[in-house]
Amino acid sequence: MTSTAQATKYVYEFSEGSKDMRELLGGKGANVAEMTRILGAERVPAGFTITTEACVAYMNAGREEPEGLEQQVAEALTHLEEQTGKRLGDPDDPLLVSVRSGARESMPGMMDTVLNLGLNDESVEGLAKVTDNERFAWDSYRRFVQMFGNVCRGVPGEKIEDAIKAQKETAGVKDDTELSVDDLKELVDSFKQLYRDQTSEEFPQDPQEQLRQAIRAVFDSWMGERAVEYRRINRLPDDWGTAVNVQQMVFGNKGDTSCTGVAFSRDEITGAPEPSGDFLLNAQGEDVVSGVRTPRDISELNEVMPETHTELMEILRTLESHYRDMQDTEFTVEEGHLYMLQTRSAKRPAQAAVRFAVDAVDEELLSREEALATIDAAKLDALLHPTFDPNAEFDVLARGVNASPGAAKGAIVFTADDAVEQGDAGKDVILVRPFTEADDVAGFFAARGILTSEGGKASHAALVARGMGRPCVSGASDLHIDLNAREVHVNGTVLHQGDLIAIDGTSGVVTTDDVELVDPEVDENFEKVLKWSDEIRRLGVRTNADTPEDAQKAREFGAEGIGLCRTEHMFMAADRQPKMRAMIMAEEEQDRRAALDDLLPFQQEDFEGLFEQMRGLPVTIRLLDPPLHEFLPGLEEIAQDVERARIEQTDDLEELERTLERVHQLQETNPMLGTRGVRLGIVHPEIYEMQVRAVIRAAKAVKERCGEAPHLEVMIPLVAYETELRIMRELVEHVFEEEGDDLERSIGTMIELPRACFAADKIAGQADFFSFGTNDLTQTALGFSRDDVEGKFLAEYIREKIVDRSPFETIDKPGVGWLVRLAAWTGREAKAELKLGICGEHGGDPDSIDFFHMAGLDYVSCSPFRVPIARVAAAQAAVAHSS
Repeated sequence: MTSTAQATKYVYEFSEGSKDMRELLGGKGANVAEMTRILGAERVPAGFTITTEACVAYMNAGREEPEGLEQQVAEALTHLEEQTGKRLGDPDDPLLVSVRSGARESMPGMMDTVLNLGLNDESVEGLAKVTDNERFAWDSYRRFVQMFGNVCRGVPGEKIEDAIKAQKETAGVKDDTELSVDDLKELVDSFKQLYRDQTSEEFPQDPQEQLRQAIRAVFDSWMGERAVEYRRINRLPDDWGTAVNVQQMVFGNKGDTSCTGVAFSRDEITGAPEPSGDFLLNAQGEDVVSGVRTPRDISELNEVMPETHTELMEILRTLESHYRDMQDTEFTVEEGHLYMLQTRSAKRPAQAAVRFAVDAVDEELLSREEALATIDAAKLDALLHPTFDPNAEFDVLARGVNASPGAAKGAIVFTADDAVEQGDAGKDVILVRPFTEADDVAGFFAARGILTSEGGKASHAALVARGMGRPCVSGASDLHIDLNAREVHVNGTVLHQGDLIAIDGTSGVVTTDDVELVDPEVDENFEKVLKWSDEIRRLGVRTNADTPEDAQKAREFGAEGIGLCRTEHMFMAADRQPKMRAMIMAEEEQDRRAALDDLLPFQQEDFEGLFEQMRGLPVTIRLLDPPLHEFLPGLEEIAQDVERARIEQTDDLEELERTLERVHQLQETNPMLGTRGVRLGIVHPEIYEMQVRAVIRAAKAVKERCGEAPHLEVMIPLVAYETELRIMRELVEHVFEEEGDDLERSIGTMIELPRACFAADKIAGQADFFSFGTNDLTQTALGFSRDDVEGKFLAEYIREKIVDRSPFETIDKPGVGWLVRLAAWTGREAKAELKLGICGEHGGDPDSIDFFHMAGLDYVSCSPFRVPIARVAAAQAAVAHSS
């Protein structure tokens, strides 16, 4: 053993750790150690944690255990045996342990667990004698063989479930708890045969070998497909590794004085200050989270075990007060004695996060700033998602547990793979299964909602759905879901794959009616959080809006103006397209101007609707950006029309031929880098003149009608040279002078080219403001075509860890982000009063907002429904960088 290996401590007993050691011990290990300190050893079963560093060393060494680990585990096990007075593998009174994963951030259900380790053909008999409970002993053994075979050696879970189902059918019983001792013995034999079939080996009888394999299996599960996929979705690094927790078993399956469950210090769905959770009598923890049995509500524990219920409620209060956050715990009651197995900060849906934040401040548990930090701003999107129209009439097909809030509808799919395939094709789907497993995580991400016939609020489906912000109804027991036939049977109705279904995860309702979904209203708790955010944040928050409806919605959500109005969208309407095409088809300037004169009233009308919504607020109008050919039919389409007209000798042949010729003239090899933006304005200044004139007249009309106009910000897109902006600025100023007005106005540019970032000091001389168009800046800086990248190779780049997220979703800080910082810095060096904003999709992304705060921008602009998210994220950025 090398000196380095000797110096590395890979194993910590629970008594040696604390909550501050989560990077080393993982979240579970750190919190179990902390609970041992604050609740005492009588409440927390003893054990030890193998560190995340051991897992990283194992992975780096090609899945070879690091030197010193085996010896340290043996020493920790010896001490555990001394603490408990039991020995692993003792044929008379065996010590049994659980082996569980524990990453620094909770990954519910994504990695592996083995319970009841230490049992074999001899010790099961000893356990039966010492507990005087033969059924308990054999139930524990069958669970161990089942889990060990599946987790450590890959025995398929479907084959295990088929064996259980067959045994219950043979015994003529419905539930696992009704199986007799002889039934359980037969199940053990069946599981051993499955193990032999899978491995060509006998089931291991040596407890030390069992432990070694279980530890390796937990390490290996860190790089399992489902864990990797979960980390990708939740943006967790692969190089963290997982800890392994080895803990003395306590048993919830010793009869009706025993149980197991999960308990939250507050309602995990709403955040209300009443504890919630589920439990099962005569069960082990996997029964609760797997969803195979439908559990009872935690309030019912007071009926069957009132003293235990009182103790649990007191512990929940203690843990929440200690951690100063809502807690998610696991517990087991063994013959009347309550044990706490785990605690962690609860993953919760947006409405629960907001409610907890408000209540925590009211209760003086947290300050406003601390409370805001407990909210995942990205998940606030769920509060803005649709719900069933309260006035809609529909037939209730089934009811289940309201496991994750929000409503969704779509086509039924029965597998995660189908959900991904259909979702990638742009279809809305609902994933429907008896219960979900960790391997289904990709399907959760792709589906609009999840529906299960089994499980409760603590089932895998519920936990993952809440974590991802997906609506979920679980435990809809009237549904009989046949995965092989791909059918759902319920009360005489049969549903097939592809049939429409709608779920309301807030009420637990399921229907086959095409219920209208409506946008929710912001409740008083969310309003309070937003009010705090507005008082704390430095960044302004505007919206990207092209219609009065979008502008109105954004104002309702608290937008402080429009950061991007895309004027080209106004020309796409059916009544504008012929006039726009007439302008494009015109060969002479005077003909184009005549066509533009026809368009001007439409453009003015559109602006008036926007300006009325934004009276007194800044409105940034981007002049026409896309190339002109985008307003004409595609080359292939018009060529086919010409060919048809020639064959049929129709009257429109001459016009179609002219259009085809014009499309050929406008065609460019790379239109994204061609005649668009400011280049279009310089080549055809009459287009920008018309637009500016429409802006001015609309603002004057609104001012006259409403008494106040918006502050106009005219934005020239795609500027690379300061001379381009000077020419366009002169044009804009000239039109304002011609129209004779006293409107407040600014003239600036969209920074979306690398050269503009490098020459920002020069361009600033002609600009009142910069607005960073990070969508195109990302494309031009990285050489990525957004449409092609996301459909062609981005997924592979993420898998290969070249990027961890799409650069169009979150700002590429080292590359594109540096260009933003450079332009902001040099632009302000040249003109201190230069206003800086961002109007790309990144303006609604919390991680990007944090970066824009640090970069010194004045505001972000995003889609209307992301305005509340941006307000909270901006406040969180201000808090995070306040010191």
